[in-house]
Amino acid sequence: MSNRATRTAERMEPPFDLEVLVIGEALIDIVDTGTEVTEHVGGSPANVALGLGRLGVSVGLLTHLADDARGRKIVGHLTASGVHTLPESYSARATSTAIAKIASDGHADYEFDLAWEAAAGPLLDSPPRIVHTGSVAAFMEPGATAVREFLRRSSAQEITFDPNIRPALVGSHATALAVFEAVARIATVVKMSDEDAAWLYPATSADEVLRSVLQLGPRLVAITLGAEGALVANADNVAHIPAVKVDAVDTIGAGDTFMASLILDVLTFGSQGLDDESLERFGRNAVQSAAMTVSRKGADLPWLDDLPGRR
Repeated sequence: MSNRATRTAERMEPPFDLEVLVIGEALIDIVDTGTEVTEHVGGSPANVALGLGRLGVSVGLLTHLADDARGRKIVGHLTASGVHTLPESYSARATSTAIAKIASDGHADYEFDLAWEAAAGPLLDSPPRIVHTGSVAAFMEPGATAVREFLRRSSAQEITFDPNIRPALVGSHATALAVFEAVARIATVVKMSDEDAAWLYPATSADEVLRSVLQLGPRLVAITLGAEGALVANADNVAHIPAVKVDAVDTIGAGDTFMASLILDVLTFGSQGLDDESLERFGRNAVQSAAMTVSRKGADLPWLDDLPGRR
């Protein structure tokens, strides 16, 4: 364990009050580059939790794990980055997996073997300031309905959502769009990739998607655009954020890194009434963080001291 991980783990003496609760899947990514096969801890919500832990946030993860070798690997990996895996998470028969096949340009395509259920609600000493969910957890039953009910009952100041669409897992387009919009109406912050936006709203520009999603009720919406950077918007302002040029290794975890950075800024400054300068700051921090992950192998999200330029 690195010195940074040791310092983080030392902060985890219970009892603790969570700043952020992440709800969603944690799994093992089996990464196939064509010349090598390796296993890494993955799952979009788990990566977001890990990223937050590395950024110094008190974060808990409510997930669906088995008490097996892969489940223990996930918990150990998350714990080393400061994530509290909540005890209600241990309800699966086997820990889920995803095979990520890496193309020559670094793009990852996935094949999943997973199930998703969620506890009715974690037993916490006090409510977190932010609840985050997304990906399979927001769409796959029987867990997705429980997640939405939890979000509706939550007294958190902010609810953040990243659909992270996996077409093979979210059902028909009509069903997935209805679910996405139902969760977006609950959320205060929504982050999407350009691929999410194109799948959910075909033949619609990113600017139009921003406006459509903002009309559902979130105070802040971001769309990542890959090598073109990102858009971050509220009802009054839109910030166009340029990309940071890096030598890409793979894109695993890049969107989750962006999400973790965005959550940290929302935790610090809130999502309400942000001016153009604040939107730009949020976006630049998130793009910078994601670029660092893209330059590394696997979902190796940055620690706070890896980001000296963060504002």
